[in-house]
Amino acid sequence: MSNHGAQPAGGDPVVQSLDYRVAHLQEHLASGDLGELGVRAEVRGDAVLLTGTVPSATCRDEVLRLARDELAGHPVHCDIVVTDTSTPDHAEELA
Repeated sequence: MSNHGAQPAGGDPVVQSLDYRVAHLQEHLASGDLGELGVRAEVRGDAVLLTGTVPSATCRDEVLRLARDELAGHPVHCDIVVTDTSTPDHAEELA
C-alpha cells in the first residue's frame, strides 16, 4: 500500500496550525493588558469568527487588531458587541 499524498494522523496541518494560532490568541487576550475573557474565537473553515461582549469600542478595536495580527493570512470576522455603560438619559417609568 502507498502512503503517497496521505494526511498525517492528526488531520489537516493547515487546520491544526490555525487551531494553534487561535488558542494562542485566546491566551494572549486573557493574559494581556486587556485581560479580556468575554471574547471567543471560533474556526470556521479557513476563517475565524470573533464573538462576545467588551466594555468599549476601543477594546473591540484592540481585540480585532490583535486577532488580525495573530491570524495574518486568514479572514477574521468580528461579531463583538460593545456594552452600553452610559448613564440613562431619562427616568424609567414603572407601571
